[in-house]
Amino acid sequence: MQTRFNSGTAAPARRGFTLVEMLVVIAITVMVGGAVTGMIQYFYQKNAYLLEQTDALDNARRTMLDAVRSLREASYGDDGAYPVAVAATSTVTFFADIDSDGSVEKVRYYLSNGTLYRGVTNSVGSPPSYAGQPEATTTVAAYVRNSTSTPLFTYYDNTGATLPAVSTDPSQVSAVMVSVWIDLNPNRAPNVFNLSETATLRNLRN
Repeated sequence: MQTRFNSGTAAPARRGFTLVEMLVVIAITVMVGGAVTGMIQYFYQKNAYLLEQTDALDNARRTMLDAVRSLREASYGDDGAYPVAVAATSTVTFFADIDSDGSVEKVRYYLSNGTLYRGVTNSVGSPPSYAGQPEATTTVAAYVRNSTSTPLFTYYDNTGATLPAVSTDPSQVSAVMVSVWIDLNPNRAPNVFNLSETATLRNLRN
């Protein structure tokens, strides 16, 4: 039986990182981390803007559809007034039973400083009257960018002819086109979005 003895040769020692190598590793880690952080911030900023833009568009779409639906059901006021009281490029006032309570409300949509508002006035008294009654106002759309070249409201008579933008005679209105231009930030893409729909007044007396 033979006995083997260890020669006693020591295993080579493992060399650690030098100070220079450690500094290089730290620098690379910091640069990669900074790049990843920047990408994540850009991603969230980009998506936050798109989400805000989508929300503004969705709100404008709902507003337009609600306005068009109400305009289609416009009827003579409780005081006998014609269904359309005021017809202008950035405002329209009409009468409709928007809450289905059997009473006809006076409804006003108007644009002011990039925001579209809706005002509602109820009639009171006998005979009914809207005069002097408070108007309940709500904000219905923001970031509206309509201008003189892109009117919010366009009017048509019973032959389909476009009525003049200035001094429109409300008694001649038979249809209304609602066209909303939305742009969350004019200095940033994507470009302005347009939502358009036309409402034909159904309750006119021949």
